[in-house]
Amino acid sequence: MTISDRARQIADRVEAFVRTSIIPYEQDTRRDHHGAPTDALVMEMRDKARAAGVLTPHILDDGSHLNQRETAEVLIRSGLSPLGPLACNTMAPDEGNMYLLGKVGSAEHKRRFLDPLVSGRTRSAFFMTEPAEEGGAGSDPSMMQTHCRIDGNHWVINGRKCFITGAEGASVGIVMAKAEEGACLFLVDLPDPAIRIEHVPNTIDTSMPGGHATVIIDNLRVPADQMLGEAGDGFRLAQIRLAPARLSHCMRWLGACIRANEIATDYANRRHAFGKPLVDHEGVGFMLAENLIDIKQAELMIDWCAGVLDGGSLGTAESSMAKVAVSEALMRIADRCVQIMGGTGVSDKTIVEQVFREVRAFRIYDGPTEVHKWSLAKKVKRDWKAAQPA
Repeated sequence: MTISDRARQIADRVEAFVRTSIIPYEQDTRRDHHGAPTDALVMEMRDKARAAGVLTPHILDDGSHLNQRETAEVLIRSGLSPLGPLACNTMAPDEGNMYLLGKVGSAEHKRRFLDPLVSGRTRSAFFMTEPAEEGGAGSDPSMMQTHCRIDGNHWVINGRKCFITGAEGASVGIVMAKAEEGACLFLVDLPDPAIRIEHVPNTIDTSMPGGHATVIIDNLRVPADQMLGEAGDGFRLAQIRLAPARLSHCMRWLGACIRANEIATDYANRRHAFGKPLVDHEGVGFMLAENLIDIKQAELMIDWCAGVLDGGSLGTAESSMAKVAVSEALMRIADRCVQIMGGTGVSDKTIVEQVFREVRAFRIYDGPTEVHKWSLAKKVKRDWKAAQPA
């Protein structure tokens, strides 16, 4: 499937907007006590994106989405600044939540929950991960302890969740809980007095408004018609969201690493030491060369996996391969950029140190590298067994 001229034009407009209008905001001091941009800053940037015609650019006016290869073109460009996805409404978890609602939500779900997200006037959160110290679900969702039960025409949910990105300040929530039939997904209006934010920890990353909250869900009552699908459909529906959301992380942070490499390249050409520019020293020049290789490999992995998804596959194994390959490549790129820039690279003078921190966290988002490798190893064994003669 080819990338349309329309998608390329959207991507070009997004890049121009991020470079001219959003990069200047990187020094804006409107941050919360965890270092994340405040909602006031986000909404100001979104007003500018709306005026520029690049708000939620991957969803078209008729509600349809760009295909995955086209989405990659757009989201990589939005990621050229850590603030770009926030400004353009292509950030996680909203981008993945919008994708899921667009695929499986009813007409009423879309009107009440999806449309406000697409408009960029609200934020959302996905409530799945649970505290490790309580044996809750993390990379293994089958360990889920949050439970739900039917009570008349409502479901009642109880549990504790953690690392819920954007929960503080969100207006839309997707809550995963376990019923007798299996996992379930519920749409909820936020805030709700039955969902209490216990605390928001300080984390290595600082790009997500609202941080990564720990919350207590205490007798949350949700109307039965706000369940996505049927009771027991939760894991199946989550799989629809999983691979595209996993891949869109790769897209956005590739954009950030492209920008970090631009900054490091400029530094290496301007900074002199031992009688010549840093770029002329073999060690530095080779690091920049290796960055180009890793950037291209990441681009190709994203494009390959996006093509698989566009072909109609869930892309579970392919997105695992892409997540491992891209996140590890981006970590190498970000680390080299810091190293090339020395003391400047570990300061807040540029976004390079932030990109390093964010990409380090990305290696854990949507499943750490080791879980994906383990999953792929199981596939290797299954495929070997299937190939053996009867």
